[in-house]
Amino acid sequence: MYQWRPPGEKIFENRRVAGKELASALLRRGDKFSAVLGLTRGGVPLAFEVASALHVPMDVIVIKKLRTPGNPELALGAVSADGAKVLREEIIRQLGVTAEYLARETELRTTEAKDEERKYRGKHTPLELKGQSVVIVDDGIATGSSVEAAVLSARNRGARSITVATPVASRESCSNLRRVADDVFCLTTPTDFWAVGMFYRDFSQTADDEVRQLLDQSRSQTTGTSAPAP
Repeated sequence: MYQWRPPGEKIFENRRVAGKELASALLRRGDKFSAVLGLTRGGVPLAFEVASALHVPMDVIVIKKLRTPGNPELALGAVSADGAKVLREEIIRQLGVTAEYLARETELRTTEAKDEERKYRGKHTPLELKGQSVVIVDDGIATGSSVEAAVLSARNRGARSITVATPVASRESCSNLRRVADDVFCLTTPTDFWAVGMFYRDFSQTADDEVRQLLDQSRSQTTGTSAPAP
């Protein structure tokens, strides 16, 4: 299917290639991290490349969107497995979403996030983030709600410093995320940004099996559950 792409903007071949480019850029910056967190599912192939280049362990983080009644594609916010939550208050007010609905949806989606994290991790334990410097990686950032929830989750787990890194993001999302993260690094922030997939030639879905395999491979490349804090 034809996908319009903005002329003159950086286009990535696929997630793994984008991850390698992101990793190279982080290495050139001289950033030191103890762990890499990949947002499932699309952020994991990139997080794997970053973790491999930096020689640090990778973990997955599942963020679920809070769905609008009758229109599940429109997100009211996002929530993590540990309950870190971001709400889009303006949309909630405009649509008249009740507190009761939000509570039910949050509980349901939090449970789903917990189940998915267990499924993806399998035999692996969550990385210890207390006192660590971590980088959260996604394949692209449109509104930023999911990544913001991931940042709050890492804060809840005691991370000392949190950087958000992505190949492509809207300018507004980068600006907003700088309010909650210690640093935000985007390879490109296009003027015209409608969807992350615009900036990839191959943006096919990342399969569950690939997420598990990449986590297995990453953990086998590192020893222990976390690198020393830099």
